[in-house]
Amino acid sequence: MASGKLVGEPIKQEAARNPAPATMQVGHVHLKVGNMERAVAFYRDVLGLDVIQLAFEGTVTFMSAGGYHHHVALNTGHSLGGSPPPPGHTGLYHVAFVYPDRTALARAYQRVAATGVVVQGFDHGVSEALYFDDPDGNGIELYWDCPPERWTYAEGGILNVEMNEPFDPAILLTELEMSELSVI
Repeated sequence: MASGKLVGEPIKQEAARNPAPATMQVGHVHLKVGNMERAVAFYRDVLGLDVIQLAFEGTVTFMSAGGYHHHVALNTGHSLGGSPPPPGHTGLYHVAFVYPDRTALARAYQRVAATGVVVQGFDHGVSEALYFDDPDGNGIELYWDCPPERWTYAEGGILNVEMNEPFDPAILLTELEMSELSVI
């Protein structure tokens, strides 16, 4: 388990001059993809999202979980046949999907791992996260928020979100199997 020490120097936390409401959420992500069929298959079969609507003459697909209008929109309108940006260029680092608990994250990892996608796991102290790329090179993070009593703080009470300890995500499958066996 990580020591909880900060690698870098803590910065002074600064409040926005005109803050957004605390109830604000990121509603959806709209991604440029090179091949719609390939992208839809990935987000449906690997992430488990439902196709909600194919729109704009097949150049946009809206996808979601749980019947929401859309969490992800895939778009070929400006990127059909395109390739991912080369390393060193700006753009989306990753999109993060939060799961309600560690068990739900384990089930998501089970689905992803079954497709052969290479996944890296990291314990951030405040969350445990799984990282991989979609077929267009867009970074994907699947995570759950750890309970606040597990969080660590730097000097001055600044929340430590810099922790980045690798972990083997296969441990999630072992724990999932153990919990499912205990139910039987």
